[in-house]
Amino acid sequence: MVKAYLRYEQASSFGVITSLESNIAYDSTGKHVLAPALEKVGIWHVRQGICTKTLSPSSSRVGKSLAVTSIASSSASASVAVGYADGSIRIWDSEKGTCETTLNGHKGAVTSLRYNKAGSMFASGSKDNDVILWDVVGETGLFRLRGHRDQVTDLVFLDDGKKLVTASKDKFLRVWDLETQHCMQIISGHHTEVWSVDIDPEEKYLVTGSADQELRFYAVKQNMPHVSVVSDSDANGVDESGDQLTENKWEVLIPFGEIQRQTKDRVASVRFNNSGSLLACQMAGKTVEIFQVLDETEAKRKAKRRLRRKEKKSSKEDVENVAANGDASNETEKADTVTTTPTVPDVFKLLQVVRAGRKISSFSFCPITPKDSLATLALSLNNNSLEFYTLKSSEKEKTATIEHQGHRSDVRSVALSADNTLLMSTSHSEVKIWNPSTGSCLRTIDSGYGICSLIVPKSKYGIVGTKSGVLEIIDIGSATKVEDVEAHGGTIWSIAPIPDDTGFVTVSADHEVKFWEYQVKKKADQEAKQLTVSNVRSMKMNDDVLAVAISPDAKHIAVALLDSTVKVFYVDSLKFFLSLYGHKLPVMCIDISSDGALIVTGSQDKNIKIWGLDFGDCHKSIFAHDDSVMGVKFVRNTHYMFSIGKDRLVKYWDADKFELLLTLGGHHAEIWCFAVSNRGDFLVTGSHDRSMRRWDRTEEPFFLEEEKEKRLEELFESEIDNAAENRHGSQDEIIEEGVAGLAKKTTVDVLSAADSIIEALEMAENEKTRLAEYEEEKTRGKVPEFAPNVVMLGLSPSEFVLKTISKEKTNDLEHILLPLPFSDALKLLSYMESWSLIPEKVELVCRIATIVLQTHHNQLVTTPAARPILSVLRDILHAKVKESKDTIGYNLAAMDHLKQLMASRSDAPFRDAKAKLMEIRSQQAKRMEARLDTKTERKRKKKQKRVEDGHGHAWA
Repeated sequence: MVKAYLRYEQASSFGVITSLESNIAYDSTGKHVLAPALEKVGIWHVRQGICTKTLSPSSSRVGKSLAVTSIASSSASASVAVGYADGSIRIWDSEKGTCETTLNGHKGAVTSLRYNKAGSMFASGSKDNDVILWDVVGETGLFRLRGHRDQVTDLVFLDDGKKLVTASKDKFLRVWDLETQHCMQIISGHHTEVWSVDIDPEEKYLVTGSADQELRFYAVKQNMPHVSVVSDSDANGVDESGDQLTENKWEVLIPFGEIQRQTKDRVASVRFNNSGSLLACQMAGKTVEIFQVLDETEAKRKAKRRLRRKEKKSSKEDVENVAANGDASNETEKADTVTTTPTVPDVFKLLQVVRAGRKISSFSFCPITPKDSLATLALSLNNNSLEFYTLKSSEKEKTATIEHQGHRSDVRSVALSADNTLLMSTSHSEVKIWNPSTGSCLRTIDSGYGICSLIVPKSKYGIVGTKSGVLEIIDIGSATKVEDVEAHGGTIWSIAPIPDDTGFVTVSADHEVKFWEYQVKKKADQEAKQLTVSNVRSMKMNDDVLAVAISPDAKHIAVALLDSTVKVFYVDSLKFFLSLYGHKLPVMCIDISSDGALIVTGSQDKNIKIWGLDFGDCHKSIFAHDDSVMGVKFVRNTHYMFSIGKDRLVKYWDADKFELLLTLGGHHAEIWCFAVSNRGDFLVTGSHDRSMRRWDRTEEPFFLEEEKEKRLEELFESEIDNAAENRHGSQDEIIEEGVAGLAKKTTVDVLSAADSIIEALEMAENEKTRLAEYEEEKTRGKVPEFAPNVVMLGLSPSEFVLKTISKEKTNDLEHILLPLPFSDALKLLSYMESWSLIPEKVELVCRIATIVLQTHHNQLVTTPAARPILSVLRDILHAKVKESKDTIGYNLAAMDHLKQLMASRSDAPFRDAKAKLMEIRSQQAKRMEARLDTKTERKRKKKQKRVEDGHGHAWA
């Protein structure tokens, strides 16, 4: 009989607040921050500091390829676009937490996303050097823009979404006309990669940030036809001939000037706030520079003051020149001709510099401005935390920090309590206690660099072995450190409990193996009794000891040494029993099975060796991982075992058959540690990516042969993917400058969908043939009743094919129908006459007909058999489309009429509330300004009158 095993699957992952690969973004309400957490996006409530929702994709792909690399939130709706490392983009509804659609178009990681103002479409840039425009409503790619020679780093819409500006590592900015789908302007001048670009809400100024020492500003031409702009071209003098005008006709961005930055780090991101009053420039270090954007009147006032100072300075020089030459007419004429046009330093004024404690990964402005401040700024730091600052005119204030739900650095060890209700994890500077079933952090205790850990039976205390050789005893209930015990002279690499629960064993880089005993004592300075430990026995080895394991019957102790050997001793007498050698590199982990029959070792040489503990013979050596094996553990009372490695994988083995049962992928970096529950129903892994993942045993059985076939299929699919990428776009081909292409890419899902349609057509044809044969036999004489095909679920051939096609997404139809042979395309056209009679399927039928005609145009023209079908479709489809168009037009007119009726009573529902609010605020500001002006004028007149009156009395 074939043996069945139970499957393990990832149940949850926790411990990551924000990951480094992507930016953070506020949602449209300003109450929540969207933060990337490896393959998920966490929606954090800013005031409460809790994660309210998690956007996690359901995909067959796992690990690094599914990491979130870019996030964009729509200002017009709850829609959120998230880009991933495999080039896919998912559109989420942030309120419901559901995935609306998945868009595949890029071959490299998505590096930037940006919605237009209406939220109806968005653009994406990628590491494959392409930019793709996507239709949010139609859930489809519109077109691809090619031209950049290196990855696209940022992009921004211009002119109400009619133009697009893209920045790239190739040091160029490109301006694209989205109506003609061509590049209309290329801007050079940057000496290094352009990392970020943004435009203010009024579309006056565009700013770019690179590794250059200055921020570059450009004036947007079409919105400023009557305003003169101070630029480099003006400084050199502009020729007003016809040639010059035709040359400048396509110039959208005109150089406006530069501002020197305060730090030498490269620019990571530049962003204006929603009102356009502030500009933030984030460096690739610990600082964000905040610039105030002055309005036109203030900028002109500043420019006048600057010119006045300049005039005073020049007038002094003139006096000196007059004294020397006696002629000053020339200079005064020059001074009169100088105009008061604002330059970049007049418009952008450095307000303050925000300095964080750690390196900043990304930042985001809150879309809602608080009452008593200029703006709220959210920062994501590289130590897995979020910080929130309130910016005021002269100072900044840190208002909140989200850091409790994760470690500041990678997780180095995890330990489960005896009843599996608590999980302890250690990292560089703290110990955290978690609830493993919910993933919530219960306690945080400051500690040293914890390398190994253990929860004492009864779950009251935890023992942590540190890098400095100190044993830390932690009281879990009160979240305090009870005692530091100077245990070893080097790093404590491993800790193992003694089976009778009286103590534990530690091994260290100081060549010693120490046995410890639990004791409960009351110290002089303490009221209650506390746990302490005392060293009862020691054993000196010849080399650094890296790992230790004790057999469940407490008979043998196995230690792994730096010389790649494992030595087994008797626990009672500490006499030598066995030496296990065979590994080429040091052994990192050991475990002994519950029955004491097997010992398993994992090494840096990527191998796992299974030994018999009775004679020390090697049963099997298995090449287990693609990198160092970091941990091995048996499931209690079985010979099944788990192994973890630096290759980011968890593997499940049968130690009797020496077979790989399951491979569990999900981590994005090296896995350092793991713990298996007593019952073997779940395990928890801790990784360098700062996440901890819980893997649960399910009730779903699987068979070894099936799993092997599945692995081969996955390998085959990945090869298909690579082959498709190589065929459709080789890296060596020269791309035509600034051109558009198809937005979609062919995936395995698309190919399988095409196969299912071909299969459905074949099945429908067979059914039609059977039906015709049955009718013919029926005319000849009595025949048994016709038995329809069970697979077709009682549908007619036409209905069955329609159902198969309707299952597929409409935005994928073009790619699905491309591989269809011409004979199948003809069969598809023959069914369309009956489909077009269904009103809700008219749009689908028209789309299929258009795609088939475009793809097979040449064959259809030269095939006489296709002519009758096409002529029938021409008559039907035109009429049906006109009918649908009339219905939509009638409904739109009715809605417009209702809108006018409601608008006549109140304009509130159909006015943009935000625009109206801004209008009211600007009116109030003007009124306040006028009031202040009149007050100051009144005060000045009173003062003048008083002075005059005083002078009068004095003369009298």
